[in-house]
Amino acid sequence: MNQEKQSSAAPETILARLEGRSEVRHQKDQIVYSQGEPADSLFYIETGKVKVTVVSEAGKEAVIAVLLPGSFCGEECLSGHAVRKATAVTLTECTLVKLTKASVGRALHQDREFSELFTVFLMERNLRIQEDLVDQLLNSTEKRLARLLLILANCGKEDQPVPIVPRINQETLAEMIGTSRNPRQFLHEQVPPARLHRVQQRRH
Repeated sequence: MNQEKQSSAAPETILARLEGRSEVRHQKDQIVYSQGEPADSLFYIETGKVKVTVVSEAGKEAVIAVLLPGSFCGEECLSGHAVRKATAVTLTECTLVKLTKASVGRALHQDREFSELFTVFLMERNLRIQEDLVDQLLNSTEKRLARLLLILANCGKEDQPVPIVPRINQETLAEMIGTSRNPRQFLHEQVPPARLHRVQQRRH
């Protein structure tokens, strides 16, 4: 039998084959790229979390995604966009792999394993966008906040959950769930004080 085996290579091994790659490290709250800059590369997140925001012509900013390890960002450069459509900022210390637009374009045609890796990411992102839309249209603010916190903790992933991103300010959380109310107020309104106290004790 000549059945082709599914690739089990680690993403880092696959990315190491690409020409023009470079590893970059960022501290918390550093800008990876800014909206309006030339879109000539994309990034793979090895460790850490990255927030993606857009600013309207009127100057209003919105958080459109929080990207976890294993995600790509800046991939709009592959679809013909000459400039960045969003800004990416690190929420924690991050290790990123910077990939040139040209090298990724070649790999998508010549490297089956990389093509599979990138396609799976795009499919998962598309499903996440659909889930976010349903969440925004049908769920209460409290349920949207609960879902966001689970996502930030990697709950539902095959690997072990990681700690929730430390010290995300209340304004950012509010933007991410589409409300102007303080999310901390939700926790005090929805969670019994005794249970909230036990949760806070476990964090220290």
